[in-house]
Amino acid sequence: MATYEKLVRDGIPELLDSKGVSYEKRVASLEEYKIELVKKLVEEAGEFAEVTSVEELGDVLEVIAALSALPEYQDVEMVRQEKRAERGGFEGRIILKGEK
Repeated sequence: MATYEKLVRDGIPELLDSKGVSYEKRVASLEEYKIELVKKLVEEAGEFAEVTSVEELGDVLEVIAALSALPEYQDVEMVRQEKRAERGGFEGRIILKGEK
C-alpha cells in the first residue's frame, strides 16, 4: 500500500471518516505549513498544466489564497498591482523571440 504525508484541505478528514478510511492526522507548525503550501502550489500548478481545467485552476488559487494569508506575503496584492502598473499584464498575448 502506498503511503503519503501531505497537506490536505480541511474537509478531507471528514470525507475519509465517512468512507471508513484510516489515517493519522496532525497539525503543522507555522514553518512546516509554509513549506507544505509551497509544495502544494507546485503540485497543483503541475496538475493544472496537465489538464488546464477550471477545477485545477481553482485548486491553484486556493493555495495562493492560503499563502497570501501568511504574514510574509500579506503585501502580495500590492506588489502584483505595482508590477502590473510598471510592466503591464498578459492580456496582449505578446510572445517574444530572441537570444538570451
